Amino acid sequence: MSAETASTSMIDPVISTAGLTMDYGRVVALHELSLEIGGGVTGLVGANGAGKSTLIKILLGLQEPSAGSARVLGHDVATASDEIRRVVGYMPEHDCLPPDVNASEFVVHLARMSGLPAAAARERAADILRLVGLDEERYRLLGGYSTGMKQRAKLAQALVHDPSLVFLDEPTNGLDPASRLEMLTLVRRIGTDFGIPVLVTSHLLGELEKISDYVVILDGGHLLRSSATSQFLDATGALLVEVLGGDVERDQLGNALAEAGLTCRPRGAMVTIDPAPDGLDVHRLVRDTVADLGLALVRVQADQGHLEDVFTEGAHHV
Repeated sequence: MSAETASTSMIDPVISTAGLTMDYGRVVALHELSLEIGGGVTGLVGANGAGKSTLIKILLGLQEPSAGSARVLGHDVATASDEIRRVVGYMPEHDCLPPDVNASEFVVHLARMSGLPAAAARERAADILRLVGLDEERYRLLGGYSTGMKQRAKLAQALVHDPSLVFLDEPTNGLDPASRLEMLTLVRRIGTDFGIPVLVTSHLLGELEKISDYVVILDGGHLLRSSATSQFLDATGALLVEVLGGDVERDQLGNALAEAGLTCRPRGAMVTIDPAPDGLDVHRLVRDTVADLGLALVRVQADQGHLEDVFTEGAHHV
C-alpha cells in the first residue's frame, strides 16, 4: 500500500513513532507506522479495527509494541510511561464510569490521583464540569446519566489535571446529532481556546473534517495518509450543480450536460461535473442548459475533496 504523507509535526513533535508495529499473531493491528504529530487538533481516522485504539494504548504505555518506537511529549513510551500518563489526559472509548458515584466525586478523585491537592482538585473539578455542561448534574449518580452525559463526564476527567496533551477515543460514540455537535465543539475548544494538543479518534470521516487541523488516516494498521486537513479539502477542479426538484430534474440536467460534451454523474441531489477542457465556459453552459430546460438553478459550487476520497484513492494502490 502506498501512503501519501505530509508531516503534521512542528520543530518538536508532540507525538512521534518510528516503525511502530503491533502483531497479535493472527492480526497485525499496526504495521511499521512512522509519523509525527504536532500541536492543534489532530484527527485519527479509520474504520473499526484500523488500529486507532491500539495506537493510543501504546502511546500511553499500556501496551508494548511488537516492534518500533514511540515518543510522547519527548518521553519514550518504553521507559517513561508513568510520566506520560501523568501529563496526558485520556478519554477511553468504552463506558468505564462507576455507577454509584456522582460526577463531582468521580472527577475530584481522578484529580487527586493525578497529584492535585484536595482544595485544588475540588476547584478544578467544578470548573471542568461547568465547561463540559454538567454543572447542574454534578451531584447525580453516574449510573443515572444518559450516554451524552457519560461522555461529558469522561471528557471532564481527562481534562481536570490540566494535561499537556489529550487523547480522546471516539468521544462522539453513541451520541445523537445534537449531542455530537456539542461534543465536537468542546473538542475544538480544547485545541484552540485552551491550546492543549488533542489527538481525537473517529470512524466518522465527516466529523474530523470539521474540527481537525491535521488528519492521520489508518487503514488496516497501515498509514494511508497524514497531512493538514486543508490539503484533503482542496478544490478538485470539478463543479457541483443543484436544481430545484428531485432525481428526475437532476437526471434531466445531467443528461443534457453530457450531450453537450461534459463528463458528469449524480451525487445525491446534485450533478458532479468533471473538469472541462480549457476554453470551455462551464458556468455559462450550465446556466444556458438550465434555462433551456426550464429548470430552477439552486447552486453551482466548486467540488472539494473529502476524507472518504482518500480511502477510494488508497484502494487503487493496494
